[in-house]
Amino acid sequence: MSPAAHSGLAGPQRHLAVLALSLGTGMLVIDNAIATIALPTIASELNISPARTVVVVTVYQVAMLMALLPFSALGDRIGHRRMYQTGQLVFLFASIGSALATSLPMLLATRCLQALGVAAAMSVGSALMRATYPSSMLGRGIALNGLIVAVAASVAPTLGGLILSVSSWRWVFAAAVPFAVLSLLLGQFFLPNPKAHSTRFDMVGAGLCAAMFGLLMTGLSLVLRGDPLIGSCLLALGVPIAVFVVRRELGSPRPILPVDLLGRLTFALPAGALLFAFCGSLSFTIALPFRLHAAGVSAGTIGLLLAVWPVAMMIATPVGGLLADKGPKGLAGALGMLMAAIGLMIAGFLPATSAFWLLAIPMALIGGGMGVFMSPTSHLIVGAAPRDRAASAGALVSSTRFVGQSLGAALASAFLATAFGTGSAPAFISAGLALVSAGFSTAKLLRGGGQRPLTATEVLDVEP
Repeated sequence: MSPAAHSGLAGPQRHLAVLALSLGTGMLVIDNAIATIALPTIASELNISPARTVVVVTVYQVAMLMALLPFSALGDRIGHRRMYQTGQLVFLFASIGSALATSLPMLLATRCLQALGVAAAMSVGSALMRATYPSSMLGRGIALNGLIVAVAASVAPTLGGLILSVSSWRWVFAAAVPFAVLSLLLGQFFLPNPKAHSTRFDMVGAGLCAAMFGLLMTGLSLVLRGDPLIGSCLLALGVPIAVFVVRRELGSPRPILPVDLLGRLTFALPAGALLFAFCGSLSFTIALPFRLHAAGVSAGTIGLLLAVWPVAMMIATPVGGLLADKGPKGLAGALGMLMAAIGLMIAGFLPATSAFWLLAIPMALIGGGMGVFMSPTSHLIVGAAPRDRAASAGALVSSTRFVGQSLGAALASAFLATAFGTGSAPAFISAGLALVSAGFSTAKLLRGGGQRPLTATEVLDVEP
C-alpha cells in the first residue's frame, strides 16, 4: 500500500467527514443513554411493571453486541461507507417507529431495529476514521470521538429529563432523528469510501458469532435478574458454542471473530486493558449510588457527583489524544489507569458522608484517568490491525467495551447481593481491576516474545 493511502482525506473534506462521523457518534450515544431516563414513564403509560420495562434497554444492548462483529465483516464486503449509511438509515426509521409504538412488543421490535442500525454504523466507524485521518493524526481523531462520546453521555440525561418535563416519552426516541438526517446527508458526499473486498461473507460464522454473544449475554442477564434456571441453561448452550466458534474461526482467512488478531500481543494486550478498565469502572458506578443512598445522601447530590466523571473525562480526553500521537501509547494508557486506580482507592477510603467537594476529587481523578486511557488504548487496537482489517478491530473495541460493561454489571450485582455492596469494597476491587488494566498497558511496552514476524505486506499495513 502506497504512503499516499495513509495520508487521509484533504483538509476541507476531512473536516466535513469528521462532522458526519461526529454527528453519527453523538446520535448513537444519546439514543443509548437517553432511553433509560424514560423507563418509569414508559412503564406507567404502557401499564407494565418496571422490571419488564428494563427489557427495553437490555434487548437493545444484546442485539447490538450480537450484530457488531458480523456487520464489520459484512462492511468489508459491501463497503464501509455503504454499511455506515445503511445503519444510520435503519436507525432513523426505527427511531420513528419507537416513537409511534403503542405496546411493549412493538417497542421492543423497533428497539431491536435501532440496535441493528447502531451496530451497522459502529462496526465500521473506526475504519472510516482511520481512512479519514492521516496516520500522524489518528490519535487525535480517536480522542475527538471519545470527547463526543463523553459530551453526549453527559448531555443525554439532561436532555431526556427536559423532554419528559414538557412532552411525551415518545419524543425521547425522536430526539436523535435530526442528527441522523444531517449525518446521512454529510456522509453521502464527504465520507471516505475505502475499497470493498471481494471475499465471500461467512453467513454461518456470522450466525454462530451472534448466537454466542446472544446466549452468553442473555443468560448472564437472566441470572442477574433472578431467573437462574433459564439463564443457566442459556449459558450452558453458549459456552460450547463459544468454544466451537473460536476453533472454527482460527482456520478462517478472514474470521468474523478476529481470533487471529487477538493472537498478536500488540492487539491482545490493549484489548485486555480495555476489558478490565470497563469492568472495573461500571461495577463502581453501579455500586456507588447505593453506598451514598445508604449514607443518607440525596438523589440530587448523587446525580451531581456522578456528573463529575464525564466532565473530567471530557477535559482529559484531548490530552490522551495528544499522548497517543506523540508518545508511547502503552505508557499513556498505563498512566491513565493508574490515575483512575488512585481515584478509586481514595473513594474507598473516604466516608460516604464526606463533603461534596471532597467526594468530587476521586470522581474527577477516575474520569480524567479514563479520558487519558481511552484514546491511546483504542489507537493501539485499531492501529495494530492490518489496514484492511480496521473494521474488525474497531468492532472488537466496541464489543470489548460491551462485554466489560456486562461483566461489571454482574460484579456489581454480586456486591449488592451481600453486605459489601454498600461499603468500600466495590471501590477497592475496582481499583484492583484498574491496576490490572494498567499492567496490560505496561506489558505492551515490554512485548517482544510470543508474536510471529509480520510479513512485508503487514509491515506496510500496520500503524507504527
